[in-house]
Amino acid sequence: MIAGHGCQTSATFFFIVKQDARQPTSSRPGAAKRRSEHGQEKLARAPLPSRLLQRHAGRQFDIALLLAIFASLVVVMLDSVPGYDRYGELFYALEWGFTTLFAAEYLLRIAIHPRPSHYIFSFYGSVDLLAVLPAVLALLLPEAQYLLIIRVMRMLRVFRVLKLLPYLSQANFLLVALRGSRQKIIVFLFSVTTLMIVFGTLMYVIEGSEHGFTSIPASIYWAVVTMTTVSYGDMTPKTPLGQALATLVMITAELASAMQSERLQRICPTCEKSAHEPDAAYCSRCGNALFPRHPESAAGEAPRG
Repeated sequence: MIAGHGCQTSATFFFIVKQDARQPTSSRPGAAKRRSEHGQEKLARAPLPSRLLQRHAGRQFDIALLLAIFASLVVVMLDSVPGYDRYGELFYALEWGFTTLFAAEYLLRIAIHPRPSHYIFSFYGSVDLLAVLPAVLALLLPEAQYLLIIRVMRMLRVFRVLKLLPYLSQANFLLVALRGSRQKIIVFLFSVTTLMIVFGTLMYVIEGSEHGFTSIPASIYWAVVTMTTVSYGDMTPKTPLGQALATLVMITAELASAMQSERLQRICPTCEKSAHEPDAAYCSRCGNALFPRHPESAAGEAPRG
């Protein structure tokens, strides 16, 4: 009888454990919070169009806020134009309207955020606060022109509305690539700087101040805009020797650009290994082709291992 009662108790225990294992996670302590955090993390990592279209109401709010940001910037820009002084009262009323909207949004985000202090001291929380401060400071300092700079920072709110912060982390790949090519970049900058100083000094000696080359720094500026093929035309050589030097500078810039393009073409598209031989057709690391081939030529050749 005791043994039977013990077996029945064990069976009851295992039945309870099994039922508890099947119990929905929403009834467990902390499960709702974990599920909410997981959902927020999944939403943050989702592609931008998916996040914008996640909820119809949220999408409408983001679009309305985005339009308000751009409208506020238009008001800020028009307010700085002397010809629109007669609309000062209208701009003042619009500015207070936008400030009220941004202040309400800022307070609502603090109220609904799980950790308000994290939002307040975050980057975008600071930007949201700066979007409200100009109108408040204008009451104390009505003649402060630097408030325009603070109000223009509302443009940073566009990145918050579009939720681009997760995408900004991808800029780390660019930093890694720059650090990996640090030595090449230093050599390139040193070489270009040397050429610009030499060409600028020679042009200053040849042309002189009577032709617009008033100093060596001004002549170096001319060398910079010429080598970058911008050439604003504000400084042009007049003497035959100066024109010959300008021709040499432009040809040097074109050759450097062509050599850079050739070097970039020899980066493996598969493993991104660079510094291949000039006549190399396949990557020395992975064996794949360095250049795209036509389908008929690629089909007749076995892949290299």
